[in-house]
Amino acid sequence: MSVELIAGRWYSTEELAQLLGVDASSVRRWRTSRPPQGPPFVRLSSRLTIYSAVDVEEWLRSRRVDPGKAA
Repeated sequence: MSVELIAGRWYSTEELAQLLGVDASSVRRWRTSRPPQGPPFVRLSSRLTIYSAVDVEEWLRSRRVDPGKAA
């Protein structure tokens, strides 16, 4: 699996925010809230955090609400 992680698509905070249609400050706030919210992330340095496309997709699926089953 580590080969997939290295070869897979990664998003910066700004790219993820644009993809999700939110402000980058929201994504940063998700990371620093306790407990952390949002998709899993990798902090490469104090100024660079990245997000795996696979993790983002899994996180989005986990938040999916089926209106037919939400009643």
